[in-house]
Amino acid sequence: MKARIHATALALLLVVSGCSAGSSESVASGPDTLSVGFTAEPASFDFTHADGAAIPQALLYNVYEGLVKLDASGHVVPLLAKSWTISPDRKTYDFQLQPGVKFSNGAPFTAADVKFSLLRVKTDWTISVKSAMDVVDHVDVVSPEHARVVLSKPSNGWLFSLTSRIGAMFSPTGVADLANKPVGTGPYEVASRRRGDSIVLRENPAYWGRKPAYRTVVLKYIADPTALNNALLSNGIDVISSLTSADSIPQFQGDTRFTVVQGTTNSEVTLAFNNKRAPLNDTRVRQALTYAIDRKAVLDLVFNGRGTLIGSMVPPTDPWYEDLSKVYPYDPGKAKQLLAQAGVKNLNLRLRIPNLPYAVSAAQVVQSQLAEVGVGTTIEPLDFPAVWLKQVFTDHDYDLSIVQHVEARDITTFGKPTYYWGYDSKRVQQLLAEADSGSTEQQVADMKQVARQLNTDAAADWLFLYPNVIVAKAKVTGFAPNQVSESFDLTGLRPR
Repeated sequence: MKARIHATALALLLVVSGCSAGSSESVASGPDTLSVGFTAEPASFDFTHADGAAIPQALLYNVYEGLVKLDASGHVVPLLAKSWTISPDRKTYDFQLQPGVKFSNGAPFTAADVKFSLLRVKTDWTISVKSAMDVVDHVDVVSPEHARVVLSKPSNGWLFSLTSRIGAMFSPTGVADLANKPVGTGPYEVASRRRGDSIVLRENPAYWGRKPAYRTVVLKYIADPTALNNALLSNGIDVISSLTSADSIPQFQGDTRFTVVQGTTNSEVTLAFNNKRAPLNDTRVRQALTYAIDRKAVLDLVFNGRGTLIGSMVPPTDPWYEDLSKVYPYDPGKAKQLLAQAGVKNLNLRLRIPNLPYAVSAAQVVQSQLAEVGVGTTIEPLDFPAVWLKQVFTDHDYDLSIVQHVEARDITTFGKPTYYWGYDSKRVQQLLAEADSGSTEQQVADMKQVARQLNTDAAADWLFLYPNVIVAKAKVTGFAPNQVSESFDLTGLRPR
């Protein structure tokens, strides 16, 4: 066991060590420049064909904009649509667009681009979240500043889904090379990239809205948490977008040069079970593994108790949240009993994880606790996002995995049997459909039932809700305490 843990730690130290590519121009420093540190680097700029959070984290709201966005409180607010109305039957949405908006390549933004962008999700996108657009029947261009979207049936979740990457607006003249040349309407455009190192965003001079306070933002990618902390301490960066270890908090809290912003997220750190693979296709085995995990011990080790224990795929910021964290108390005896009932002996599982600090730390605790009930695990760190997304998420080649799910209201993924969970429940699928099309009250009631059913089936083991801990130089302000969208939104940041 020690050998596997040491190998895991070594793998973590070696991540993101590839050669640099792209522009090698130097980045000017000064009051108009901000440098933000991240751990997971996007493999490309194309979030229409690549899953994972790293691309929208960098580009959504900053380079690409949608008709609407989520504000810091998680409410849907106007962006490229200055207003909208919804028909009494809840199927027709009329969007009045902001005037004078242009894409960064100079093309005007009009209702024709709304039609192009929304329908393109259905025809050209390949990632899992594209299904949120299936409910769109057609889009009409009423006038250059008026787009009408007609749904095939009422959908409580559709407008909310537009705040995510699938709501991003594109120009037909700007989609030829999305992987390398993003073209959006946002306050920034991509100036350069050095693979394995950084992405440079520069102010979009033709931006239609309020100009950003920082003309240049450098997104710096540093996978090792100690190196990330040292970069802030040594003035290599100005902000750590998300602290990866709670052990680091005291050194920054006690230093007047820095500000520590603490809040919550909607990011569930989840121990995924491959529900289609024996013996994990047996509910008793999944329940046994859930009883075998002391989630508080995981949270204490990974984040010194910061974060929230949850019992299903619902954060407290969602309207249908219920605390289900105590349904499966830590009970190794119960775990052994269930494994015996299922006739499972000498079980050995592959625990394939992203090579990111939280996943590595959590995996070591999970491995130790499963060993106590006679379940062996081999930890396999995979380069994130590219390799993990290919082998685990796309190919479903795993037994167990641990990953942070950052998409808002992603409980709906359990309604998709082809999703990497491999979970196929007709009851859950029906409840999700009824929740989306029914009244607001029915939505809340049905979603609570979905969460309870997932918990009963032990469809996964939700280890904890990831905390939002941002550390920045004291001169930088404007951070939202809660991270509720896919975007690391730069638009509100400013010098103090």
